Amino acid sequence: MHGQQFSFVHALGHEVHVTEWGTRNNPPLIMWHGLARTGRDFDELAAALSDRYFVICPDTIGRGLSSWSNDPKSDYCIDAYARLAVALLDHYDMNCVAWIGTSMGGAIGMHLAAGPDASRLSCLIVNDIGPEVPQSAIDRIVQYVCEPPVFEHITEAHAWLRNTYAPFGPANPEFWQRMTLASIRRTDQGKISLHYDPNITQQFLSSAGIKSTWSDYATITLPTHVIRGMSSDILTTKTLTRMQLEGPRPQVTQIPDCGHAPTLSRPKDIQMIRDILLDLCR
Repeated sequence: MHGQQFSFVHALGHEVHVTEWGTRNNPPLIMWHGLARTGRDFDELAAALSDRYFVICPDTIGRGLSSWSNDPKSDYCIDAYARLAVALLDHYDMNCVAWIGTSMGGAIGMHLAAGPDASRLSCLIVNDIGPEVPQSAIDRIVQYVCEPPVFEHITEAHAWLRNTYAPFGPANPEFWQRMTLASIRRTDQGKISLHYDPNITQQFLSSAGIKSTWSDYATITLPTHVIRGMSSDILTTKTLTRMQLEGPRPQVTQIPDCGHAPTLSRPKDIQMIRDILLDLCR
């Protein structure tokens, strides 16, 4: 296990905060987070896998410590995030990288795997998302993302995050404490709000927003594994079944005590990911 380092990478006119784990002579692995989250969500998983891989965990623009966009309509969509990902791969000279993507990060991975840059990926692990997402689930997410709450005290933010992200599943207190500290910022008035630009919901208003489609998915040939929280409203059982029959015909792991989306932070989940990577990259 190796401690993390933090870098700011200039890519496509943006400043992207990246958490790095491990040594650069190890096989490359990128972990990409969900819509309103940051690369710090993967701390436990990345730390554990840094014994074997060089891991990078970017904050997507508009999140965490990365810069916010001056053109949200153009920049906050899957197409733009995929271009940003390729720019990061170029920066790190990663030509055959394993990809783990949670929710939006999984959609970005599928988009890359279905496009001209598919050869830059060695395998794909998709955490709780598919080529289609029910509108009811999108509405639920947009409702709490578009107007970030404002808190007087960190303890209030901590309680709100634990309640809102309860579908992540069981996690130890240290996970929630770290997640809180990585998820907040001070407002101009000195109060506490969440880390992200509220305009990230442009992803759901643009035709390029949720770019993964069944026709794109059908073209994916990369070794792929799909993880689902068994009570997820984002990746339904119907969608999961169809995913197993089309495109890369992935193997599937369902986690019984999670919804959207499993944190992959517990020891048994980390071992599961380690085993999946070894299987996909044989």
